[in-house]
Amino acid sequence: MILEVAVLNIKQGFSKEFEQTFAQASPIISKTKGYCSHELKKCIEKENQYILLVNWETLKNHEVDFRQSPDYQEWRKLLHHFYEPFPKVLHYY
Repeated sequence: MILEVAVLNIKQGFSKEFEQTFAQASPIISKTKGYCSHELKKCIEKENQYILLVNWETLKNHEVDFRQSPDYQEWRKLLHHFYEPFPKVLHYY
C-alpha cells in the first residue's frame, strides 16, 4: 500500500467553498483503479491549510491510472484553482 500525502494551502477566504467542492470531487478519485481510501483533514493552527491522505494499492495507480485519466482532468478543473501555492505530493510506504 502506498500513502499519497499532499499539504493543501487554500487561497484566503475560500476554505468553505473548497470543502464543498472537495466533497463533490471525492467520488471522482474513489472510482480509480487501485484506490483504497482518502481523508481530508483541516489544520488547527493554519486556518487555510489541509492535508490530503490517499491510500493506493500501488504508486502506478496514482501516477498513471489516476493522473493520466480523463477523471483527473475533471478533478483538476474542480479543485486546482483553490491552491496557493500548488501542493507538492509525496508518496510513502
